[in-house]
Amino acid sequence: MQRARHSHDHACEHGDPPVDALKVAEARCAEKRLKLTPIRREVLQHLAGSPAPLGAYELIERMHRDSGRRPAPISVYRVLDFLLDAGLIHRIESRNAFVACAHRHERSDLVVFMICDACGCVSEAPGATVERDLDTIAKKAGFAPASRVVEMFGRCSHCDEAGTG
Repeated sequence: MQRARHSHDHACEHGDPPVDALKVAEARCAEKRLKLTPIRREVLQHLAGSPAPLGAYELIERMHRDSGRRPAPISVYRVLDFLLDAGLIHRIESRNAFVACAHRHERSDLVVFMICDACGCVSEAPGATVERDLDTIAKKAGFAPASRVVEMFGRCSHCDEAGTG
């Protein structure tokens, strides 16, 4: 179920000021000797330019609208896999969609996603303390987690102040 998105011009960041995801991507690719090809850059630009997560087919439509060409879904999925593996984007599990990551953390670090029910924007925060608590809970239960995803739903400060939704 996709939530309604409201158009507004606020940056959906809670805490630190927004960082240029493309500059972070270029630096990380240079550090790791990875190539940011034109299609990878294009997908990342679309994700970075959207406050709400985008699915693969939504990306394809945006790319078609902007350039007039429609990439094959398999090409977009390969790009998304590359960007995920490089730590340049995150997958929002509950939406089966993706957001750009302009933060300098490791791919294995737990991140807490805050998803606005009113406008659909996603922001992230480091989750080191949450990760420690989850590790303790899992260990006590004799459970070995394969992955950890923390997604919180509510209202961003902009929508809360505006009474949106």
